[in-house]
Amino acid sequence: MNRTTLSLIAGATALAAVTGFAALTAPDASGDDTARAAAQLPVERTSLLCPQPSTSEVAETAYTSFTPVTEGTGAKGKAELAAAGEDSAGEDSADGGGDGGKKQTGKATKPVLEPQDPGKPVTGSTDGAEAPALIGLAEGKYAPGWTVQETTEVAAGNGRGLLGTNCTAPDTEFWFPGASTGADRVDYVHLTNPDDSAAVVDIELYGKDGALKTTVGEGITVKPRSSEPVLLSTLTEAPENDLTVHVSVRSGRVAAAVQALDAKAGGDWLAPSADPAGSVVIPGIPKDATSVRLVAFAPGDQDADLKVRLATPSGLITPVGNELHVKAGMTAAVDLGDVTRGEAGSLVLTPTDDSVPVVAAARVVRGKGAQQETAFIPGSRAVGARASVADNRSKGVTLALTAPGRTAEVKVTASPGSEGGTATTKTYTIKSGTTQNVAVPVPSGLKGTYALTVEPVSGGSVYASRMLEATVNGVTGFTIQPLPDDRGTVAVPDAEQDLSVLQR
Repeated sequence: MNRTTLSLIAGATALAAVTGFAALTAPDASGDDTARAAAQLPVERTSLLCPQPSTSEVAETAYTSFTPVTEGTGAKGKAELAAAGEDSAGEDSADGGGDGGKKQTGKATKPVLEPQDPGKPVTGSTDGAEAPALIGLAEGKYAPGWTVQETTEVAAGNGRGLLGTNCTAPDTEFWFPGASTGADRVDYVHLTNPDDSAAVVDIELYGKDGALKTTVGEGITVKPRSSEPVLLSTLTEAPENDLTVHVSVRSGRVAAAVQALDAKAGGDWLAPSADPAGSVVIPGIPKDATSVRLVAFAPGDQDADLKVRLATPSGLITPVGNELHVKAGMTAAVDLGDVTRGEAGSLVLTPTDDSVPVVAAARVVRGKGAQQETAFIPGSRAVGARASVADNRSKGVTLALTAPGRTAEVKVTASPGSEGGTATTKTYTIKSGTTQNVAVPVPSGLKGTYALTVEPVSGGSVYASRMLEATVNGVTGFTIQPLPDDRGTVAVPDAEQDLSVLQR
């Protein structure tokens, strides 16, 4: 059985897990054979996996869990995050209740946090180098749109600064353009297995000249309910500044994320890119970025020629000389410098001729000299129906909204704070071809942190990202998370009983 077949089987199994089975109903008495539209129903179960946050003794990590309120979920459910490799004490809880965040150091024997009611964030924390990866499961009313943010402050050492990532769902394939095995970088790919059976994973590396010969990248076993960090430089002897990492799962499923640590310019998490597509949007380049490096990869057997444009507050512009040729199976990179020039911006990549699927990401640097800090923005899916991001603070939050096509109207809701406050909502109009850093709504009477939920109201597709800033040991650290559609609902067809199939 080939890898494609396994991926299809895994995908079908995952879909069945979140949607349940369509109910069998008696035939309509009217005899109307017209096919009825599938209903959009809330998902019933969501898994999220958080990678081990840091190996630094001075790391301080905050977790924030949030589920937006979704109609049609019912009153029951539960959710929790617990250490990989351990059974949590709250496994038998029927209602998902708890006493909020619990501070853990090292291996956890109880959940790091247990969400309470949807619509309000819950926080937890952990410190030091022994903090484990976490496995999360939400069911019932907690499942649709569940998001967990992992934010780590590292005061000193390799990768110092602010590192952040959205904990991700398990899958069978991931693309990471923008990784590196260069002299100044230490990059790990973290593989987390949520299941009770082992997963077998292949890691492939692609540089400027194509696939790199790897020594131990095939057949990596990730034990049940555990996490495995793999140092990329141990997979190949050839140093490459611009790499694309391809993670594919032979059996089972994992969540994957790349932790990129720079000896001079801090570090951050590199989240998976959106699936290969002919056009790519990289939302929310900071307006004060001192360096932007675009990395792209064409996974098929055709070269891709891309027009690189910047969606600014006044419209789409094409930086001089910035068309990108991406050879099939090779990683291409271009240094865009301070491309935003003091204005909000998003990169929009479109084919100049034939549409060829690509993946892409941007490495963003802010500051100069010893004050440099780094973050990564992968190509993202559109917001779709709804997207949320947690761990927003009273200061240091920038929300970028991009409408690369038609003008769009967007509703943004700030949840109540984790320790108090009242939700508030604002609506914005994002003109065609522009990016706007909007004035973020903040809950009145905010105490603690809050979540932002973005919902397009009308018009064209919307892409979004959130930048979070914090001063870490005198350096302005930052991290950026795209806001793709939360896939909180799924189309469930209306099935009917048909006994005639037994006679065919």
